[in-house]
Amino acid sequence: MNGWTANDIPDQSGRTAVVTGANSGIGYVTALELARHGAKVVLACRDAARGKAAEERIRAAAPGADVLFAPLDLADLSSVRDFAADLSLDRVDLLVNNAGVMALPERKTVDGFEMQFGTNHLGHFALTGLLLPRLREAGRGARIVNLSSGLHVLGTVDPRDLHMEHRYRRWIAYGRSKSANLLFTHELARRLGAAGSPVVAAAAHPGYASTNLQTAGVRMEERALAERAVELLNSAVAQSAEEGALPVLHAATAPDVRPDDFFGPRLLMWRGAPARSWRAPWTRDDRASAGLWAVSERMTGVGYL
Repeated sequence: MNGWTANDIPDQSGRTAVVTGANSGIGYVTALELARHGAKVVLACRDAARGKAAEERIRAAAPGADVLFAPLDLADLSSVRDFAADLSLDRVDLLVNNAGVMALPERKTVDGFEMQFGTNHLGHFALTGLLLPRLREAGRGARIVNLSSGLHVLGTVDPRDLHMEHRYRRWIAYGRSKSANLLFTHELARRLGAAGSPVVAAAAHPGYASTNLQTAGVRMEERALAERAVELLNSAVAQSAEEGALPVLHAATAPDVRPDDFFGPRLLMWRGAPARSWRAPWTRDDRASAGLWAVSERMTGVGYL
C-alpha cells in the first residue's frame, strides 16, 4: 500500500492520549501505535477484563509502553463523569473518541437514550466537554479526533425524533449517530476557532475494516447464521483493523491536519491509505450543528465553550 503508514507517525514522546474503546479493533491498534511512538496512553474501556488484557497485549507488543486501563461506559453518563473525575492527568494532548456500537437491536442507555445515539454521540460529547480543560492545558498540538463512518450517508439527525421512538431502524439509527459525530466535530471546530483555541477537532473513518463491530448486533440476537455471513464477508472484502486505523492515526498525529478535517481510506472511502474524505453536505450545516450542540448540552448536563 502506497501512502501514509504507521511508520510516518511523528514521535509522540511527552504526549498523553485517551483512546475510548481501546480493547479491540481500531481502538486497540490506535492505542498500540501511539504507545509505540512514545505516547502515554489511557485505554478507556467498558469491560475491565478486556481492557486489562489489552493493556498487557500492548506492553508485550511494545516493551516499555506507558499504558493504563481505566473504566469507561459511554452508555452511562455517571460512568463518563467518574472517568473524567478519576483521571489523574493534568493535561491531555489527544482524545480519540473511537468507541461505538453499530446496528444494534433497539436498546436504551442507562440514562434512557437510544443506544446508538447515546453511546456514539452523547457519551463522547459529555466526555469531550469534561476533558476539554485538560486539552486546553496541553495547548498547541492538542487534538480531538471523533470516529464517524462512511455510513453517515444513511441519514442525518432528526431533531423531532432523536431517539427514533416512532419507528426504530437499526441502520438508520447508526447512520444518524455517525452524522452526529461529524456535526459535533464541525461545531466544536467552529467554537474552538472562535475562542482562539489552538486545540484542533477533526474526524476520521476506517472504511470497511474487519472488527467485531459488525457482528455485535446479530450476536446479541443469537443469529448464528447471520453472524457467520458477516464474518465471511469481512474475510473476503474488508481491510484489516491495522489498515482501518490509519486514517484515525493520521488525523491524530499528522502535521497537515486542519480543524473539521475528515479522513478516510483513499479508494472509494473503502480501503487504502488515508486521505481527506468526502462527507455529506448536511454534516457541515451550521444551523444543524448548533441545534445538535444545544440539545446535547441539555441531555448530558455538560456545557462548554
